[in-house]
Amino acid sequence: MTITQGDILPDATFIRMGDSGPEEVALTALTKGRKVVIFAVPGAFTATCHSAHVPSFIRTKDALAAKGIDEIICISVNDPFVMKAWGEATGATVAGLTFLADGSGAFTKTIGMNFDAPPVGLIGRSKRYAMLVEDGKVALLHAEENPGTCEVSGGEALLAAM
Repeated sequence: MTITQGDILPDATFIRMGDSGPEEVALTALTKGRKVVIFAVPGAFTATCHSAHVPSFIRTKDALAAKGIDEIICISVNDPFVMKAWGEATGATVAGLTFLADGSGAFTKTIGMNFDAPPVGLIGRSKRYAMLVEDGKVALLHAEENPGTCEVSGGEALLAAM
């Protein structure tokens, strides 16, 4: 089953790099009573993710905050060490975006957003999407048809739909 607008997000645990190393973070703790944007990418440091998707949310961070967004979260089926390095390399960490690892892809599979692209070495990765989540419920969902494009899932597109 693929997640749709109006659905409640499933329980999930992600890993992020904390001051003492990798730490777990529960999705419910990030979304309960809050408005958050969650966007997912096929892979850290991959072309479109690095040059288009993350920068779109850095550019729109202040405008999203003005609309009541408490946090912008990037999820990828990568390990937390890669996600930390990628957040630093893109400037997203300094900008205040949160990068979380869905290392096993469990969350991505549960919401039906997983895909494989063997020719480019992407197995068990996430489709590209962005969603507005209000108190754990998907208020808006913008998923790309092609994981190599960032049109409907970019920060500007989500902002315009709010």
